Amino acid sequence: MKPLIITPTFSTPSVKLDGETGMMQFEGRSIPEDAEVFYMPIISWLEEYYKNPVPVTNLNFRLDYINSGSSKYLLELFRIVGRKYREGNQCLVTWHYEEEDEAIQDLGEHYRITVRIPFEFKVIKQEDIE
Repeated sequence: MKPLIITPTFSTPSVKLDGETGMMQFEGRSIPEDAEVFYMPIISWLEEYYKNPVPVTNLNFRLDYINSGSSKYLLELFRIVGRKYREGNQCLVTWHYEEEDEAIQDLGEHYRITVRIPFEFKVIKQEDIE
């Protein structure tokens, strides 16, 4: 399956989805004007990927800001992963957040509780940013 790579902009994160390795990375800020236009190709790619996934899918998120439109589509993405997880496809979400950023930490917790898939939380220390 061909990887999906999206270059970051001021309002959208970098996205790297690799079906051969099962590694999926999202990094940056997610505040697109039209979240549907940005996220639907990602969701379509993910649905195609799950027709023949690797044994363990790893999703890495290092988002520093997420608007409500993006949050809706990220939840849809996690719901797809959750359905496949309950069908026996292993996954791990690594959710990175800055140590003072309770909003991003809480959003990750919300996703974890809502979709009930394995989440690992990693704190980004202030000194690691500078």
